[in-house]
Amino acid sequence: MTVWDRPEPPPRPVPLDREGIVAAAIALADEGGLEAVSVRKVAARLNAGPMRLYGYISTKEELFDLMVDEVQAEILPEAQLGDWREALRALAHRTRQVALRHEWLADLLGGRPALGPNGLAVTEATLAALDGLAHIDTVMRAVETVSAYYIGAIRREIANLRAERVTGLSKHDWQRAHGPRVTSMLATGRFPALAKAVHDGTDVDAETSFATGLDWVLDAVAAKLTRPSA
Repeated sequence: MTVWDRPEPPPRPVPLDREGIVAAAIALADEGGLEAVSVRKVAARLNAGPMRLYGYISTKEELFDLMVDEVQAEILPEAQLGDWREALRALAHRTRQVALRHEWLADLLGGRPALGPNGLAVTEATLAALDGLAHIDTVMRAVETVSAYYIGAIRREIANLRAERVTGLSKHDWQRAHGPRVTSMLATGRFPALAKAVHDGTDVDAETSFATGLDWVLDAVAAKLTRPSA
């Protein structure tokens, strides 16, 4: 049998590791959202058989957990932050920035506590910012309150960005398109508070809205913080 007739040996299996699997899954999610992520699609991106991936992950939910933990590394501050307000403000803004880079993260925020190393480090940094400033129960409620605000604000912003892509209309284009309907409804006089907001309110961008609301929440937390008695 000549060299031209002899079949080539089968290629060696593509090297796999959990880091590469997670990186491929994140790339798919960044391109098409969580619905674009499956074991089969991740395996195809890595030129590997789907069954090989099950040696590294057992379920798609485990894969999501690994993806979240990987991007949470981007939330951790690079240097020691100042007082508790600065620390919590920075963590909230960094979470928003990461979610804007990886929009799928918004769909996975706010569930059960993240148990990966980066997720635990984010939780530790958050709690450490308030350590010693109040009873631990007060600290826990403060952390819950701040995170509830920024998770909700991030999800709203991401929902608006997705709506823009789906409809092809920017926020202002959508407002112009629906202006006649809103104007006719406000003219009935049934919605005076809404009319005042529409006509007299100041329109701000998402970043300004996020920062302002966050500062108001931190003001409320500050009012509850008192040093525990000895």
